[in-house]
Amino acid sequence: MSRTVYITGIGAISAQTEESIFSEKPIIYNSNIFQAISPNFKEYIPAMALRRMSTAIKMGLTAGKMALQDANVELPDAIITGTGEGCKQDTEKFLESMLSQEEELLTPTSFIQSTHNTLGGQIALNLKCSGYNVTYSQESTSLESALIDSVLLLNEKPSLNSVLVGGVDEVSNKITSFGYLNGFLKREEIENLSLFSKKSEGTITSEGAFFFNLTTENIKDSYAQLKGVTNFKAESSIEISEKITEFLLKNSLRSQDLDIVFLGKNGDLDQDKVSNELQNTMFSKTCQLAYKHLSGDFKTVTGFAIWLSCLIFRKQQIPAILKLNEVSGANPKNILLYNLSSHNNHSLILLQKP
Repeated sequence: MSRTVYITGIGAISAQTEESIFSEKPIIYNSNIFQAISPNFKEYIPAMALRRMSTAIKMGLTAGKMALQDANVELPDAIITGTGEGCKQDTEKFLESMLSQEEELLTPTSFIQSTHNTLGGQIALNLKCSGYNVTYSQESTSLESALIDSVLLLNEKPSLNSVLVGGVDEVSNKITSFGYLNGFLKREEIENLSLFSKKSEGTITSEGAFFFNLTTENIKDSYAQLKGVTNFKAESSIEISEKITEFLLKNSLRSQDLDIVFLGKNGDLDQDKVSNELQNTMFSKTCQLAYKHLSGDFKTVTGFAIWLSCLIFRKQQIPAILKLNEVSGANPKNILLYNLSSHNNHSLILLQKP
C-alpha cells in the first residue's frame, strides 16, 4: 500500500510575492522577459559564497532553505531538483569566454557551475546533506519528474522523514532572448496582465525557484496532500480528456469532484486551444484559475502553481486576479494542476486539502 505524501513546508522566489497576489495588487511588467523579485539573499547565504553564485543557485538555495525553515526541518534526508535549462548565466559566460579567448586558457569555474546538477549539489553542500541527491532535466516536465521520484523514494524507504524537492530556472541575457527567434516569445512587447487578451503567437517568460518539503507524516500545519503526479503525451482533445479522466479515477475522483483547476495557459494562440476546450467541456462547472500572466512561462513554472495552491488551501482565499470564470471555488478540497508545453507534452498534479 502506497504511503500518503504531504507538503509541510514551502519556499518560493518568483516575479510576484504572496502579498502582491493575495492583496490583489499584482506586479506589472511591460516586457516579455522579466526577472524574479530577489529576497535578501544574505539572510540565507554567507556573503563570501554569495558573490560566486549565479542567480539560479542563489534562488534555489534560498527557496530550499525557506521551505525547510517553514517545515521546521534542519536537515532533509534527500534533495531532488528539477530544472529545464539549468544555470544559463554560467553557460553564457563559459561560451562567451570560449569565443573571446579562441578556446585557449579558459577558466573552469563557469563550466563547472553551468552543469544542471550544480543546483542540487550547492544546496547539499550548504546544508551538509549527504543523502540521496538527484537532478532531473526533462524540459517542461522536470519538476514533475522530480516530484514523481520524491513520492517513489518516500514509498521505497519508510525510514526517510523529509525530502526537499523543487524546481529552478533563470533568465539570461542571450539564451533567453533566443525565444524571439524560435517563436516561444511574442514578437511585440506586452504588459503581463494583458497576456490572455493579446491573441497572437508566443508568450512571456521569467524565472523562479520553488521548493517543497515532502513527508509521510501529516502534521498539524501541512499545506496539502500530494495525491498524484503524471506526465503524458497526447495530441487529440479526446485523448487528452481520456488521460485526465483516467488520472482522476486512479485517485478515486471525477471531474465534478474538483473544486479548482489551474490551467497552464500561456497566451499562445495555438497552444491555448487545448485549455480553451477543456474550459468549455470537462471543467465548465469547475473554478478555473490561470497563473502564467503573473509568473511568465518557463520550464519549471508549475512550481508557482503548486505554491499558489498551498496558499489557497491555507488561506481559504482565491485571488480574483487568478480567475478565468465566475464559478466559486470556496472551501476547496481538491485542486488539479494541468500544464501543456510544446503542444503535446502534458502534466497533471493533484493536490488535496490535508
